[in-house]
Amino acid sequence: MAKAINKIKRFELSAEDKRKKDLEEVENALIDNKESILELLSIVNHMHDRGVLNLLNGLFGQGDKVMNVLVKAVDKPEATNTIKNLLLMVGTLGTINVQQLEPLLLKLNSGIARVAEYKETEDRTSYFDLVRVLKDPEVNRAVTLLITFLKGMGEDTSGMERNTQLPEDQDLHKREKNERDVSPNKRE
Repeated sequence: MAKAINKIKRFELSAEDKRKKDLEEVENALIDNKESILELLSIVNHMHDRGVLNLLNGLFGQGDKVMNVLVKAVDKPEATNTIKNLLLMVGTLGTINVQQLEPLLLKLNSGIARVAEYKETEDRTSYFDLVRVLKDPEVNRAVTLLITFLKGMGEDTSGMERNTQLPEDQDLHKREKNERDVSPNKRE
């Protein structure tokens, strides 16, 4: 019968063989990822040319001092208000209906283009010129649009303010909920 194996002798690589094997593994990884590594080196080169690496090196080298300055800057009341206002503006941007805003922005761009083409002259616009220009359909549409915009700005929006009321108490959300609840059959 065969004897039981009591001792297992492990095959150990020498330090030199291990180093060769690791070097071969790194070499294969470099070859497999050649394009990515070249792009990364190109980015690092651009960062070096622009001085970004020097800036980052200084930033990490003086990490504690930089962190201390940042904490002191954020600790000021102005910074707190800035962050609060930024969050409020981002929240407000979320309530804007971009589909309704697009036509207004296109008209605004058109108006800006006309102003850019305008050549300043010594001529003055009289009251009669203003009345006469209102007959122009484009001007009339613009004035009507402006008046409609001003009426909208003059509406009472205190019920829609997000920073003073909970979302469920806001008129805006109540109106939207009511519009969703009313089905097309009920409207008829």
